[in-house]
Amino acid sequence: MNSSLAKTLVPRAKRLEGGRILVTGSSRGIGAGIAKWLAAEGAKIVVTYSSNEEAAQKVVAELPGSGHICLPLNVADEASVEALFAKIAETGGLTGLVNNAGITRDQLLLRMKADDFDSVIATNLRGTFLCSRAATKMMFKAKVPGSIVNITSVSGEMGNPGQANYSASKAGVEGFTKALAKEVAVRGIRANCIAPGFIATEMTGVLTDDQKAKIQSSIPMGTVGETEDIAAAVAFLLSDEARYITGHTLSVNGGMYM
Repeated sequence: MNSSLAKTLVPRAKRLEGGRILVTGSSRGIGAGIAKWLAAEGAKIVVTYSSNEEAAQKVVAELPGSGHICLPLNVADEASVEALFAKIAETGGLTGLVNNAGITRDQLLLRMKADDFDSVIATNLRGTFLCSRAATKMMFKAKVPGSIVNITSVSGEMGNPGQANYSASKAGVEGFTKALAKEVAVRGIRANCIAPGFIATEMTGVLTDDQKAKIQSSIPMGTVGETEDIAAAVAFLLSDEARYITGHTLSVNGGMYM
């Protein structure tokens, strides 16, 4: 699936300098792209992986700047999240969190197994809850302002056949984020969502030509997005330029859903 977006986006150097940001699910795809972009803007990045440490270490090696680390994480497991944040606390705390880790188990509802529904909710929604809770505790204790950005999806906004579990999880994250934003604003912490449309990644690369054509025909801008489009939006919401924005969902979808 090719994108016809002509202009190459360039990170704004040093906008996030002095920040330390955890990006979950950052060993590949959109998460890896976000990690690289934020590092180019001056942040120190905590890269996480669920199974492929080699891929995560490769991402860390490619990040500009220094002070980046790579740690294992199963976002759906409370003990794993607590272990991760204990290590982060030992090495300097956080100013930002990007809840990007997510899975799909697509199937029509009448054929969907309960385990496939539960696993998607556990990773995408429960994982966002566990990591956000740990991050806000850390930020509260350090008495520093912070920013949380949750990656949702156009599917959570408009629904998508065969993705009842995924759409529910991402819609849930959006509601969760609004509630969180109201709770933590008084402490100087902001919480927002980025809702990507169809982005050119390994996941979309496996689609058939007919599926790709159907998708592109549904996008007013006539093309899919790039990882950089999501990363740039995340960087904005993490930065002081978005200091008066919280509880918001920024749709990055080429007009697919308005």
